[in-house]
Amino acid sequence: MKGETHSRLRIMRKALLGISFCTFLFLTASGSAQEKPYFVLYSQDMEEPGNLEIESFSVVGNPKPANAFLGSTLEFEYGVKTWWTSEFYLDGQTTQNDSTIFTGFRWENRFRPLMGEHPVNPVLYVEYENISGDKSLREIVGHDGLADFLDPNSESRADVERELELKLILGSNVKGWNISENFIAEKNLTNGPWEFGYAVGVSRPLKLAASAKECTFCREKFQAGVEMYGGLGDWHTFGLHQTSQYLGPSINWGAPNGVTLSFGTHFGLNDYSVPVLYRFGISYEIQQFFSHFKSGH
Repeated sequence: MKGETHSRLRIMRKALLGISFCTFLFLTASGSAQEKPYFVLYSQDMEEPGNLEIESFSVVGNPKPANAFLGSTLEFEYGVKTWWTSEFYLDGQTTQNDSTIFTGFRWENRFRPLMGEHPVNPVLYVEYENISGDKSLREIVGHDGLADFLDPNSESRADVERELELKLILGSNVKGWNISENFIAEKNLTNGPWEFGYAVGVSRPLKLAASAKECTFCREKFQAGVEMYGGLGDWHTFGLHQTSQYLGPSINWGAPNGVTLSFGTHFGLNDYSVPVLYRFGISYEIQQFFSHFKSGH
């Protein structure tokens, strides 16, 4: 029992060290942005053209009878055009009583066909993944569940998955509320059927109108939301049978100098799910990134 407790503490220390280091780096710079408080769900928001956002998202879980884990992604999101955002991910994980490994990379592109605000704003999402032993849980598809955590890292890292992931993202803004829905389809490029998943949620700033005076902990600096997500089986067994499902609240804070800090607690809704997932993240936006390299800047 003592050894297990110490292993969990080591995982949490690594997570906190990572957050502290990123916070130190970001708070010494400047910028301005605040994301929706979603960890799995995507809204219709796109990155501003020319801006680069650096994000780190992590998740901690204890999927009995498997070992506790910390899965993380480091993300670089760039606004190519008003209608096109591109993002590159680096993934890794550390597992209690096992090892710490690099699990691969992802390259996503999001395209918004309709400019301006509409009652429903669609976004098309395409992603290529090259991953093995991933535990970041940035999406749940097919029959993903507890069984995926049983293999040791030495075995799971040898199983490289090259996959194509497609999403239809729908988002609406209604009286300060954001309502978003995602439908996910994922295909292993070497074998296996199409797998499906979903994510839905709502969010809202704690206060819509900005305060007259500049402040750090005003209610408008916080956004709260709830997201639900899970698998929908595959091409042969579409539906909720033997799929993992999650539901939980998240909140973020628009800290000074353009940093956004996020935290969420998501609960597994059935026996195929990890009982509780603790998610946390930090993001920072660099406005007009390439202009900083021009002569005289």
